[in-house]
Amino acid sequence: MGNLRRPNADEATGTFNRSRSVVPFSGLCSRCIDGCRGGCEAWLASFRGREVLYPKDFGYVTAGADKEYPVDYSHLNIQGYARGAKGLEGEVGPDEAIFSNVDTTTEYGWDKKVRMRLPIFTGALGSTDIARRNWEHFAVGAAISGITIVCGENVCGIDPELELDSQGKVKRSPEMDRRIEIYRKFFEGYGELIVQMNVEDTRLGVAEYLASKHNMETIELKWGQGAKSIGGEIKVRTIERALELKRRGYIVLPDPENPAVRKAHEEGEIREFERHSRLGFVSRESFLEEVDRLRSIGFKRITLKTGAYSAVDLALALRLGSEAKLDLITIDGAGGGTGMSPWPMMNEWGIPTFYLESLAYQFCRKLDKRGFRVPDIAIAGGFSTEDGIFKAIAMGAPYVKAVCMGRALMIPGMVGKNIEKWLKEGNLPKNVAKYGDSLEQIFITYEELKEKYGSRINEIPAGAIAMYTFCQKIKLGLQQLMAGSRNFKLSTISRNDLIALTEEAAKVSGIPYVMDAYREEAERILEE
Repeated sequence: MGNLRRPNADEATGTFNRSRSVVPFSGLCSRCIDGCRGGCEAWLASFRGREVLYPKDFGYVTAGADKEYPVDYSHLNIQGYARGAKGLEGEVGPDEAIFSNVDTTTEYGWDKKVRMRLPIFTGALGSTDIARRNWEHFAVGAAISGITIVCGENVCGIDPELELDSQGKVKRSPEMDRRIEIYRKFFEGYGELIVQMNVEDTRLGVAEYLASKHNMETIELKWGQGAKSIGGEIKVRTIERALELKRRGYIVLPDPENPAVRKAHEEGEIREFERHSRLGFVSRESFLEEVDRLRSIGFKRITLKTGAYSAVDLALALRLGSEAKLDLITIDGAGGGTGMSPWPMMNEWGIPTFYLESLAYQFCRKLDKRGFRVPDIAIAGGFSTEDGIFKAIAMGAPYVKAVCMGRALMIPGMVGKNIEKWLKEGNLPKNVAKYGDSLEQIFITYEELKEKYGSRINEIPAGAIAMYTFCQKIKLGLQQLMAGSRNFKLSTISRNDLIALTEEAAKVSGIPYVMDAYREEAERILEE
């Protein structure tokens, strides 16, 4: 097992150790010098305090936890077979069992199903600056790729142009309107836009606004996420904005109404404020009542996002999800997130994804055996490649229908946006310019999209083209892995298609150790 994590210095927080000799547990230099010019976290926190809890350039970067867990999905391999073609009908031979014939579509939902072209969808892109600035790229990219996009919490609550009625409920939210309209412009019947709702959103009447003005079909309740156990947060740079958000009911720290804080801001000591959401409290009665209420105002599908909480909370989410007939439960393990969280929390709290999915499978099986119908499940927390997608679906089969991806689906949107910007500036990096000097030459899928959309290609932002291109790679790679394991439909993938490379991974997951997998069947062949 490698180094789990060295605290007190990390590229994400812009901190580093002066010495090459570092105490493993504390992360402090073994020889700390009086007069050191920096810059570990202890050094920087001595004069910037709370700022050091967050990744550097918060809101303008994404950051992922870098703690190495004892067991993860790299400890599993995908089984390959020399025979069979599960999911193909009729007489099947080498001419039919080719990887391009693999069907990567999936669907989720209790009764009214949502179909996606790929078993992936975006993590919640909510009130952060990154989500707002890049929404057009993310939303159009998801629409043309045929996958679901989740519009996260607090979007209405932080809208600068938000209008509230006399009851303090959302009357008008141009930012939410913009997000929905952009997605619908290219929606093709695959995937959907899901809006997420937390404590503040509920108090502001976001669900009622979405149902009445936009006739939205799905809404997501949020218990938490894999990156943090506290509510969502953003940073704001001006005291006027901080005061506005506090008036709307948010927790804002440091308190912009405090005279000492106001003075510190005026003098440049405090340069930013944090807007926090409240912690939720879950009970069976209140949860089931809220689901019924949301259905009564017109929502056809209710989903739930839960985080890397204890086994007790996971069991509660699955049990209540079954009772409430939820359409999807997204289970987000530790190690995920997009960097909009306190850095120590991203690394040091919660159950890592591999362990959490192992527990989820065990709990789903127990409910299943007791006669409960288990809601469809999505797994989140650090996924970025098609092999991880395959492993998550196989390990949680038949309950896991998709993988929720955060940073991995955000990166293409930002890459494409910047390629277009660099082209206009005549400033293409060499590693991009070697492919050409136009969008047509650089993006391998450009002509495919142009043929499909015609003149509308000019309405598709470059970040969306990049997201589609990334999804094409995911699809092709997944088709290859599925064909190699003789699965030509996602629904045929099972836990039998995985082997554990370490005995510890086998113990945690229940996936057979590599030397034991199919051993009895193999021995029978030898003994015939």
